[in-house]
Amino acid sequence: MIKLQDYLSRYEWDAYRYPTQYIRLKKDNWNKLYSIWENPENGESITETDEAAQPRDERSSFSKLKAKFKRGNDLVDEKEPKQESNQYADLPESEEELKHYFLDKLFQFQMKWATSTVTHTSIVDRGYYQDPLLRYLLQRFPDTYLVMYFPVFEIRKAPVETEIILVSPIGIEIIYFVEKKSGAVIMAGDERTWLVEEEKKQTKILSPLIALKRTEKLIRSILQTYSINFPIEKTVLSRTNSIVFATEPYQTKLVDQSKYPDWFQEKRLLTSPLKSAQLKVIEALLKHCKSSSIRRPEWEVDTGPTTIVDMEE
Repeated sequence: MIKLQDYLSRYEWDAYRYPTQYIRLKKDNWNKLYSIWENPENGESITETDEAAQPRDERSSFSKLKAKFKRGNDLVDEKEPKQESNQYADLPESEEELKHYFLDKLFQFQMKWATSTVTHTSIVDRGYYQDPLLRYLLQRFPDTYLVMYFPVFEIRKAPVETEIILVSPIGIEIIYFVEKKSGAVIMAGDERTWLVEEEKKQTKILSPLIALKRTEKLIRSILQTYSINFPIEKTVLSRTNSIVFATEPYQTKLVDQSKYPDWFQEKRLLTSPLKSAQLKVIEALLKHCKSSSIRRPEWEVDTGPTTIVDMEE
């Protein structure tokens, strides 16, 4: 996840470095966890930090800075849980359970990177930690899909909230989820309203096409500013309901519960690595995103010209 609402994301610092670094850290941590699971007698800790992933000279700069804080003010980030040496003593028994265990641990890491940097942090709505749709996007798709979860863009100093954006190596997909109670039927109507029929009752909803078109127009405008040509498609998605329509909307896919398995499988089968064009796209988009944050108290100390290397603490 490279952007969550209007929270500060460290991907804004360097859109080229952090996606690849995240994928590497995830792979390394999984390999270590799996090794411990297979050979628990080793008693090996899988604690992995960005500091270990940095070149030695960069790690040295941060370590000296951190030591300076501890000597002068004994400052410690109490919001971060301390690592215990036996934290992996009770791992799940099956490999499938181990994967879920790992993804749940990883989710906390993803949230941290999407809501803070070393020097600043955003005040996060705790509801996002239990958001099933957010977990679905972060845990069920390949890492080459870079997720922007309802990002807020700043256009002419005005905030504009948009829909879910998936940036893959081959294009951008803007997704609008319409999911009602099981058995309800969604009827795609005119440009303004759709109908939802449930137990012989019909209710109107605002057409998803309006929000999708608004998001597409904004994205195209930003990309054109940087002379970037990248495919964009729009999708109305329902995993729980049927979508009935006379003709499919222009340049928009309607994926209901019958088409969803094929759509999802297509996404899962994409094995392309991150591409330079893809990273160029997210760099452009992130430049125009709104970010709200506060400075971390421990960074109020004047550290002079020291180079700060962003890392997982």
